[in-house]
Amino acid sequence: MPRAKGGPKTRQRRNDRLKMAKGYYGGKSRLYRSATEAVDKSLLYAYRDRRAKKRDFRALWIARINAAVRSEGMTYSRFMEGLRKAGILLNRKILAEMAVHDATGFSRILATVQAKIKG
Repeated sequence: MPRAKGGPKTRQRRNDRLKMAKGYYGGKSRLYRSATEAVDKSLLYAYRDRRAKKRDFRALWIARINAAVRSEGMTYSRFMEGLRKAGILLNRKILAEMAVHDATGFSRILATVQAKIKG
């Protein structure tokens, strides 16, 4: 039985994998086996980190909101409770943006929340 070397399809599959490894250091960008291992690992990292990014940003938004709210003498959890009671439907991303870039608007929301909690 003759040795199977692979035809154009095999070469195309290898070239595709080497193109994905373009820019990797050393043999990882030139040797097929090393490139395959590196690309497989990087695809796993990419999949994992697309999900981790969502967690990281949520934590960042909460930290920003907490810092802005604490400067006014309230805690984050009490603020979120007040938002629900006041019926304000802004998500954490928008609240964090407001806390950083629109201090007057955020302070108005905070005043509404404080009035709702006290009343």
